[in-house]
Amino acid sequence: MENLNIGQHISRRYNEELEDIRNRVLAMGGLVEQQLQDAMSALEQRDEDLAAKVVESDYQVNAMEVAIDEECNVVLARRQPAASDLRLIVAVIKTITDLERIGDEAERIAHMAGKLIGDEKTSRLFTQVRHLGHHVRGMLHGALDAFAHLDTEKAVEVWSEDRMVDREYESLMRELMTFMMEDPRSIPNIVQVMFAARAMERIGDRAGNICEYVIYLVKGKDVRHTRLDQAGEE
Repeated sequence: MENLNIGQHISRRYNEELEDIRNRVLAMGGLVEQQLQDAMSALEQRDEDLAAKVVESDYQVNAMEVAIDEECNVVLARRQPAASDLRLIVAVIKTITDLERIGDEAERIAHMAGKLIGDEKTSRLFTQVRHLGHHVRGMLHGALDAFAHLDTEKAVEVWSEDRMVDREYESLMRELMTFMMEDPRSIPNIVQVMFAARAMERIGDRAGNICEYVIYLVKGKDVRHTRLDQAGEE
């Protein structure tokens, strides 16, 4: 926090604009987090109504992205921010893009849940799918927490979890392939589970991206193509 001057401007209105942008990003993040939680619940509980609710709520996430993006453009044009203020605006624009895409992945999971309603053959696979889903939900929550508190240590910690998500995803894919070979009749439904798992893996990637933006915002360093151990040391 000491590296930033957010909220320390002579213009009170400018301070309010920057704080409003941050708050709206966190509100959007909260909505996406709820969307993901509902999508996972719909998949686990075979809840068709909840799946439909997730799909219908996606327009709210899209509308929030557009509104925040427009507000950022106004600040860029009117205030011509520099240094940490400019980094904030850049980080926000990138963050809301990833949040909107996480919302899209949650919608995909909900679609998959709707297609699996009534299928009991794949129920034993949901333990692994559930674990992967809970892991990426934790990553998203941690990334938003890091953004809220401008906590680079938390950001690196969450960022590092993407490797574990990738390993879980690969293990699940192997198990799904085995399941299909044992019972070819299950292939259509297993493919749906694969799509849902792939969406979860992508959510983990997006959460990792948000952590990278937090590091950029606070430290002014782009770590997108930096090794994790190197970023942690720095």
